[in-house]
Amino acid sequence: MDYAIEMLNITKDFPGIRANDNITLQVERNTIHALLGENGAGKSTLMSILFGLYQPTSGTIKVNGQEVKITDPNIANDLGIGMVHQHFKLIDNFTVTENIILGKEPKTKFGTVDLKNAEKRVAELSEQYGLKVDPKAKISDIGVGMQQRVEILKMLYRDSDILIFDEPTAVLTPQEINELMDIMRNLIKEGKTILLITHKLKEIKAVADTFTVLRKGRYIGTRKVADVTEEEMAEMMVGRAVSFTTEKKEATPGEVVLEIRNLNVKDVKGLPAVKDFSLSVRAGEIVGLAGIDGNGQTELVYALTGLVKPESGSVILKGTDITNMSIREHYKRGLSHVPEDRHKHGLILDFQLRENFVIHDYDMEPYVKGGILQNDEIDRQSVRLIEEFDVRSGEGKDSLTRSMSGGNQQKAIIAREVDRSADLLLVVQPTRGLDVGAIESVHSRIVQERDKGRAVFLVSLELDEIMNLSDRIAVIHDGELTGIIERKDATENELGLMMSGALRKESKQA
Repeated sequence: MDYAIEMLNITKDFPGIRANDNITLQVERNTIHALLGENGAGKSTLMSILFGLYQPTSGTIKVNGQEVKITDPNIANDLGIGMVHQHFKLIDNFTVTENIILGKEPKTKFGTVDLKNAEKRVAELSEQYGLKVDPKAKISDIGVGMQQRVEILKMLYRDSDILIFDEPTAVLTPQEINELMDIMRNLIKEGKTILLITHKLKEIKAVADTFTVLRKGRYIGTRKVADVTEEEMAEMMVGRAVSFTTEKKEATPGEVVLEIRNLNVKDVKGLPAVKDFSLSVRAGEIVGLAGIDGNGQTELVYALTGLVKPESGSVILKGTDITNMSIREHYKRGLSHVPEDRHKHGLILDFQLRENFVIHDYDMEPYVKGGILQNDEIDRQSVRLIEEFDVRSGEGKDSLTRSMSGGNQQKAIIAREVDRSADLLLVVQPTRGLDVGAIESVHSRIVQERDKGRAVFLVSLELDEIMNLSDRIAVIHDGELTGIIERKDATENELGLMMSGALRKESKQA
């Protein structure tokens, strides 16, 4: 068999946890090989070993049949291995091009960095692969979906032959995902080999040739994608049957909890991002906001949470105008927020997990008495949330949050925000990077919160998630509300037309 990559009997130990336990992975040349597993199953660790970020405790790696020692990413690059990381490795105040050429800067005849030609090359690659990235844009000014494309461009710029994609579609829209699939197929035609880490079984069925399943750090099996169903894949991953739809009874909405009135918000460039937007969310209902990435969702959420001040309009929470109140005051008035960017707004990565669990309430009883932190209470709360929400980490509550897998970081945020039992639960991309078992659990928990009488405002780029959970669906396009539909009346086709701005639908607010 002609293997591009062979990872033989790989074991990797961290303090308190064996992340990879005697795993063998063999990837045929010119194929797309998917790596499947729950959050914390060891997928990203295994790929980080292949990319030279970690050294295996034991085991052997072969590239194109030759045994190699990959002691750092530069050696991986020299061997033709490139990686798009789940958490982007980008410098915020650099431009797209500066990030892409970092470490491989082209020089002019005078020895200076040839930024002009680099920008031209990046523009050509962006055009060739339909990535639509502005080479001169600053990373801090572009959204997560666009940052993902920059990571892909970084690999293409370096002419890598073996491409590792770690959750590449977690932040992309359905249309962008289809484009990425086309890019992957083209890369295979050009002689590349792709290793794809993803939780999205539909994508694996659409694009991968073979898949390997890991569970709790161990190898479970390798199968041809054509030979199995999505349900069988899910069962291999989780070790039990998984439901793809959330059971929920008819909503019984109560009073209006959140009222957004004629809201106008500008983006980082000072351009209108949210335009005269009005919407209400009632107790005991889930209102989903559907839209293509970059149509004002981020700015709307920032305005609702106090992260930015709107130009005009108001945000009313339980009858009180909170528009110009501090972020802290938003939380005290009854808001919980699962943010889109878990690193920027959800966690302090250099804090322990236990500290992140009480980040909103550390100054309130029972976590503080007489100005002194009550560590026993903080520990008790942390252990309860870890068990209830199945948050996995090497050292439990004492784990450094940075060391946890992305999916478990996400579960930690959801645990903290849902457990606060606030009047309004604002959840943005709640299942980004989660496996099918965790998605099932998070979805059922969101419905439970609705049934307890909470108002839930769900903002997601996953149309399946919006359709699965919502009682009413609002659609945003170019910062404007293009309509509100009762879930029972909604079709994917109609929502797609509204998301593109081709259709507007009048509907009562409540």
